[in-house]
Amino acid sequence: MEFEFPGRDRLESTNDVELSDLPRAYRVSCVRDHPTVSNVTAATIDAVNNIPELDELEPGSTVGITAGSRGIEDLPAVLEAIVSELQSRGLEPFVFPAMGSHGGATPEGQRETLATLDITPDRLGCEIKSSLAVEQVGSDSTGRPVYAAEDALDADAILLANRIKLHTDFEGDVESGLCKMAVVGLGKQRGANNMHNAALDRGFATVIPEWAGILIEETPIVGGVGIIENAEEHAAEIHGVSAKDLLEVEPELLERSKELFPELPVDDLDLLVVDKMGKEISGTGLDTNVIGRVKFQGQIELDKPSLSRVYVRSLTPASHGNALGVGLTDLVHRDLASDIDFEDTYVNIVTSGEPSRAKLPFVVPSDATAFVLSASMTGVASASDLRIARIKSTLTPEELWVSEPVAEELADREDIRIHEDQPWVFDEHGELEMGDLGESPHDD
Repeated sequence: MEFEFPGRDRLESTNDVELSDLPRAYRVSCVRDHPTVSNVTAATIDAVNNIPELDELEPGSTVGITAGSRGIEDLPAVLEAIVSELQSRGLEPFVFPAMGSHGGATPEGQRETLATLDITPDRLGCEIKSSLAVEQVGSDSTGRPVYAAEDALDADAILLANRIKLHTDFEGDVESGLCKMAVVGLGKQRGANNMHNAALDRGFATVIPEWAGILIEETPIVGGVGIIENAEEHAAEIHGVSAKDLLEVEPELLERSKELFPELPVDDLDLLVVDKMGKEISGTGLDTNVIGRVKFQGQIELDKPSLSRVYVRSLTPASHGNALGVGLTDLVHRDLASDIDFEDTYVNIVTSGEPSRAKLPFVVPSDATAFVLSASMTGVASASDLRIARIKSTLTPEELWVSEPVAEELADREDIRIHEDQPWVFDEHGELEMGDLGESPHDD
């Protein structure tokens, strides 16, 4: 399937705005404390030692360890340390993909997704078992089946590993973390699909704790290793949680995670420019808590930030064409649209249950076009008044470029540093060519 989209000349001629009309750009950074784990290996070993159920395993026992599809900075090191520690006890650990329908919902695709994240047998020192086969282990209070991966059920113990943070679909006592890894990750595509469908009916905040409790009861889950990240994406804390304590302790860890969560320093923008979206960045490609858009049936929209338009420039290679979340945007670059694998995206959408997140937005041929057209799509009286911010991704919203009206608003804040300023610079093709947020996603 091929689409033909209008070129720059045709689109940019629809209003009288010139690039020279844009307000000046200022580089801005947020100033905050970033508690950081100094030794990830040692902290992980301490976390493993805090799970007493592992002490009860006999030498030679097999332990299945979950690995998701998120780009968690310290996860490869954490998994490597877990494997090494368990092997030192005479146990036989293995890692298995725990990512619902990601990677195209195929064993090979999920193995490739882990390799993209530097999670490989060579790195970890153990086997990676990749299968989508599941078995029903129970039913919830409404009679819906609850599934778990056969690979994991064949093990003597299951150890969950994940980052604990705000979820992109809902608010609750447990959100994105170890319980969700049990329900969605351990359940593979079949379990993820059933859970999301149940959540459309009764809500995530009800379904995930209930299903996690069933899985803890009916499978050999012994506990989990939870990573809390700072705003710079590094581990701030690493916790080991016993299975029997998981539903009680995880809400406490979530509260701690909220204190460190990165967010935009401004709540009101005409245009947010995001260099890249992707599955390793967020399950929704863009973190909904950063952009203030949820767009999920039955879930309340966030009050802030208020963004009139969101423009995304590229899709990460690690997404393998899965552009779930593109429907959260208003404009995307033509390169991003060209990179979409609709099969992977649609399988993920069906599994997660919200088709609006797959809608193709307005496609522009260049960054310059997006900037020019935003003056006609935001209600501003003049392009010079545009409140613009540009970030690398929703993982790093506290390092950004902003337009002059925004910079003036932030100037007196003690937690903000304003650095150099310059015009918005575009190359001959109309692509942004400025700043220190990384190379242009359109570079060859």
